[in-house]
Amino acid sequence: MKLERDAIVTAAIALLDEVGLDGLSMRRLAKELDVQAPALYWHFKNKQELLDHMLVAISTEELRVPRPGQAWDDWLVERTRIQYHGLNRHRDGARLAAQTRPTEDLFPKLEAMLEALTAAGFTPEEALRGLLAISNYVTGSALEREGAKNRPAGAEPHPDTAPDASADSTTVTDLSQYPNLRAAAGAVSDPDAIFEHGLHAIVAGMRAELEQRRR
Repeated sequence: MKLERDAIVTAAIALLDEVGLDGLSMRRLAKELDVQAPALYWHFKNKQELLDHMLVAISTEELRVPRPGQAWDDWLVERTRIQYHGLNRHRDGARLAAQTRPTEDLFPKLEAMLEALTAAGFTPEEALRGLLAISNYVTGSALEREGAKNRPAGAEPHPDTAPDASADSTTVTDLSQYPNLRAAAGAVSDPDAIFEHGLHAIVAGMRAELEQRRR
């Protein structure tokens, strides 16, 4: 039975990569598996439950706990990078994460992560808030990256201009009267660098919270 469930999830992830989240349906998945759609409902009560388990399968690797001797903040940064790039490896991976909820399968791993952070000095509430903040940040960053892939490519902007975020990417805004914006315009060219900056800012905030209580 478990192998059958795993096979369904694996096929569903492959179908997600092929047709995207909007094209994924129980009927289409059943056709890919050469079964009748009702057969899927023996394993998943509805599509939402299937989506929840798909995210678990995609996210398994990023849920590991710290290696022996690894500092909590180094582990958290490493784990979050894996989570972010894992979502980006799959078509609509970020949309999948945004539309799913934790399954009971995740509770033992989540408990282990909370244990690792409480051992570092956080309260359970602080640890969970930190993990949820990072999870939301990862999903939002991955959604932004997915959205950028679907935007029409525009003309190369002039050094005194920048893409207008309020319109399509072929529209540019004159930055000649905004010297600071012009100087900083290059910061938007590398989404991974933006992600790293935000990630380290969140972890630094958690570190400061911990140090403040230790005083």
